[in-house]
Amino acid sequence: MKIYVTKFAEYKPSPENPAEQPKLEYVDALFRRRLSQITRMTIEAVHGLISDADEEEKKSILSSKLVFTSFRGEIARQLKINKGLVEDGDVMPAPFSLSVFNTPPAAATIALGLKAGYTAIYPSEDNFYSALLAASSSVLSGNEKQVIFAYADEKIPEEYKDCKNYMEESPLAFACLISGEKGEGSLEINLSDEKFLRMKPTDFLSYLERTRAI
Repeated sequence: MKIYVTKFAEYKPSPENPAEQPKLEYVDALFRRRLSQITRMTIEAVHGLISDADEEEKKSILSSKLVFTSFRGEIARQLKINKGLVEDGDVMPAPFSLSVFNTPPAAATIALGLKAGYTAIYPSEDNFYSALLAASSSVLSGNEKQVIFAYADEKIPEEYKDCKNYMEESPLAFACLISGEKGEGSLEINLSDEKFLRMKPTDFLSYLERTRAI
């Protein structure tokens, strides 16, 4: 099972400020002002695939389906929703509508003009490989020529530090263009290779960076 990554882009907040968010100056101000960190990072990562593309390549990317995955989704907004339910016994419709798992890819399609729709995948038990395999299935089957695969997780709110099994992880977002056909400069990934079964998102991104540098 071989796929090919033709492009990838990433966004990482600075280590000094893990709550940092991309400015998204290319997005309408009224639209971006209500976006969370994870949604902003997702838009920025996907935009990175488009920003240096020529017109033909840009057209191809904008007509590709977006497959999004995350381990925690809109965790900060979800915490606010839970607090509202506990303290006030109610929640406002607007915050709730932006707290759902598919908010980042939905907002990315609006902000960037993606035309082929999106899928949001929750990887069971934080299994990144299962999300990668699901995202690649349409190109492996030949149903799609290429797809955009995006991963993002935002800063975990401080309130979770006292929870059992809490692990502090740096916020990260990246997007890659996955194709079923090998092209010039593309990075080959054999999904049957056992090393991918154990990879975390940071490991996968590091692999792409190392392979590109070879």
